[in-house]
Amino acid sequence: MAKNLKIDMPGEISFNLQDYWRIIKLTRKPTREEFKTITKIAGAGILLIGFIGFVVYLLLTELPRGIY
Repeated sequence: MAKNLKIDMPGEISFNLQDYWRIIKLTRKPTREEFKTITKIAGAGILLIGFIGFVVYLLLTELPRGIY
């Protein structure tokens, strides 16, 4: 693989693959405990957003019925 391969994309977007390769080398697989924590936080966020959406849905559908 060429180390200094530069790719020019339309719209003035360009990147150097060497920069991306440097980041890939720094990454590591998360431990089981880290994975569990990330999963819990992501799940809680999804549930929270779903709950907020459900409350908004109830307000927009049931509230107008009660007014008329």
